[in-house]
Amino acid sequence: MTRNELASSDLAIEAKGLVKIFGKHRAVDGVDLSIKKGTVYGFLGPNGAGKTTTIRMLATLLTPDEGSAHVFGHDLATETSEVRSRISLTGQYASIDEDLTGIENLVLIARLMGYNRSQAKARANELLHAFGLEEAAKRQVKKYSGGMRRRIDIAASIVVTPELLFLDEPTTGLDPRSRNQVWDIVRALVSAGTTVLLTTQYLEEADQLADRIAVINQGKIIAEGTSDELKASVGSGTLQIRLSDVAQREPAIRILEEVLAVQVHTGSDSAAITSQVANSSVVVKALSKLEEAGITLSDFSLGQPSLDEVFLTLTGKPAEENENKEEESA
Repeated sequence: MTRNELASSDLAIEAKGLVKIFGKHRAVDGVDLSIKKGTVYGFLGPNGAGKTTTIRMLATLLTPDEGSAHVFGHDLATETSEVRSRISLTGQYASIDEDLTGIENLVLIARLMGYNRSQAKARANELLHAFGLEEAAKRQVKKYSGGMRRRIDIAASIVVTPELLFLDEPTTGLDPRSRNQVWDIVRALVSAGTTVLLTTQYLEEADQLADRIAVINQGKIIAEGTSDELKASVGSGTLQIRLSDVAQREPAIRILEEVLAVQVHTGSDSAAITSQVANSSVVVKALSKLEEAGITLSDFSLGQPSLDEVFLTLTGKPAEENENKEEESA
């Protein structure tokens, strides 16, 4: 086996130059991916960036207009059945029958997947226990909470444990407790050997779960690496200050932009100002200039950039500005 063949055998997904066009819009524009087996790969980007379209191509639901891809060594175009036998997809919205109970849904899916009646019931009960849904087993899914719906939906996706699981924004709209429960499920799946491709708008989610992260914007991957590598790519640190008097914000911004030679960022908190700094030595000079101008601070800190700041730097806008935009259609 050659070195290239050996490297490819370690990959769950290998894609080169994937393109998908809708009308005149290039929803995906030359995406390359190399995803190792047994890892969580985060696909991070705003709505409309191309995340869902890429997943639909890799899950054989859409045919690429250009490019190629292999899933566990099987060609996406010519070995579709082999690819489908190894994958599962959980979309942004529950795909199970809400008029059925939790156990009825899981038994139905298990029967469709080839289990006999007793095996299907045993597998359904196993999953209900693993996902903490035993008490709700005989309740209609439409009466489940949002977090319970996401758990039963993921459970349905792994009735037959897939080698590769696509999770398309699995925690959208969930409260923090339910989100943490889904994260624990993802970690358990990966520890058992499943590879996960996770699309998300939640930067903390990517930070918590992903071994590597690709940032996609306007159909192109604009950055890729570990969380730490992405953070390091936007500067050596982040200066955060809080003003004692919000009336001093504009002069403070002018001084910081002049000394740091970068654009500073403000949010909904009128007393807070944030800026990336390439060299921490200029921070002392900036703080001295603020003091000379009579601008007082209630607090300041210098730390590693967050994924939020990486996203802002790479795409030019905060992630939350994109959350209400409609995802690309397919």
